[in-house]
Amino acid sequence: MDATQTHRDLIERCREGRRDAQFELYRLYSRAMYNTALRMVQNPHDAEDILQSIFIEVFGKLDTFRYESSIGAWIKRITVNKCINFLKSRRLSFSELTPYNDRAEEHVHDGEPAFNIEQINKAIADLPDGYRVVFNLYAVEGYDHEEIAYVLGITEATSKSQYSRAKAKLRDALGTNGKFKRDSA
Repeated sequence: MDATQTHRDLIERCREGRRDAQFELYRLYSRAMYNTALRMVQNPHDAEDILQSIFIEVFGKLDTFRYESSIGAWIKRITVNKCINFLKSRRLSFSELTPYNDRAEEHVHDGEPAFNIEQINKAIADLPDGYRVVFNLYAVEGYDHEEIAYVLGITEATSKSQYSRAKAKLRDALGTNGKFKRDSA
């Protein structure tokens, strides 16, 4: 039996209200969703609360899952939306930044300093909420600017601008002037 069929069987058992299946689905995806929530809201207690509300919604709306994507992608979408709603409830505001900063990027130097993960995570955590959310959605979670704009209720240009400004702040914080890996924006 392949993984797709295994997940389909697990989802069907969850829909039947089987607690063992619900626990298995939670076990499979809770750690990844917690990490996503933590990157976005920057507070372990808030991330834990959001995680619980994510799975309450997952189990409450599982009958609406239509296998148009993987169950993991569906749960990730719920996670991102929950985090966005949480941040918005804290009066997160995305300002329309115009004009979009089109300055040419400098190239990575061979002797670029190496950073440890703690330094990078701290620099990301220190970004303003709007910059951090867009940066995480684009660079870490793999969303494109059109998807980010839709999820956050902003324009695509604002998403690009927030990402560009986040990169500039990260470069300043880390003392670099080079390109980041996913710089096709």
